Amino acid sequence: MKIMKITALCTIAVFGAVLTFTACKKDKTTATTTTTTTDTSVNEDTQYADDMARTEQTFDEAQNFADQAADNGTVEMKGGPALLSNCARVIIDTGTSPHKITIDFGSTNCLCRDGRYRRGKIIITFEHRYRDSGYEHTIRFDDYYVNDNHVIGTRTVKNMGHNAAGHTYFDVHIDGMIVLNATGDTIKHTSARVRTWVAGERTPNLADDEYELTGSGTLTRASGKTYTINITSPLHIALNCNWIEQGTVAITPNGASSPRILDYGSGTCDDQATITVNGRTRTITLR
Repeated sequence: MKIMKITALCTIAVFGAVLTFTACKKDKTTATTTTTTTDTSVNEDTQYADDMARTEQTFDEAQNFADQAADNGTVEMKGGPALLSNCARVIIDTGTSPHKITIDFGSTNCLCRDGRYRRGKIIITFEHRYRDSGYEHTIRFDDYYVNDNHVIGTRTVKNMGHNAAGHTYFDVHIDGMIVLNATGDTIKHTSARVRTWVAGERTPNLADDEYELTGSGTLTRASGKTYTINITSPLHIALNCNWIEQGTVAITPNGASSPRILDYGSGTCDDQATITVNGRTRTITLR
């Protein structure tokens, strides 16, 4: 288990506006294309790819926060530990049943090192030791906002022990939504995932931790249109990189005959991805 001194979480100055999957991520997850077009179907596909990336990021970062808080009593961010701020407190209460960890960002927006604003609380409940094989913890949100987007729902995580390769893995179920501040639109997200800890488990250094995500789910946009989400190549998340480094996702609109493919690349740490729709591939930038 990684042991570190409790520190504050987020700085009061922008350290970089980047998409990340650990504590205090970047200020936006918007997908913009490198070309312009009047093809509304392609624009729609780009928009729901953006919605999917936003929900993927928001709910996965909550687990990174929870794991780091449980292991270390604090939350680190990419690029190093948080310094010079009282942006969030970690409160661990093992005197209650179930045990509870509260990550409290306060009631007003705090600007984190990744350029994203956060307020509210992430609350984790669990029994026995947090990392024990076979036991579950549940992550929920109490008036929690990221860039003024309201995050609602639960993420339930069960430690399944070690797989055949010796890696700890977790069954993850998400039932949540994000209410967008700009429009009031709601993005609903449900999924069943396997999250495998593929590197860094046996070292005290958070920066060498790497995970892979597999599984499927659904995304429902404000229009009511539903999309089936299938990870066709594992999403690779390294805590020393600010973006998903690799992996592909098949996104199929309800009633469509073929999926759209969101491709995060083949291992390079950058902010580029592609979306392929009906044979047309466009590059998008994850901001």
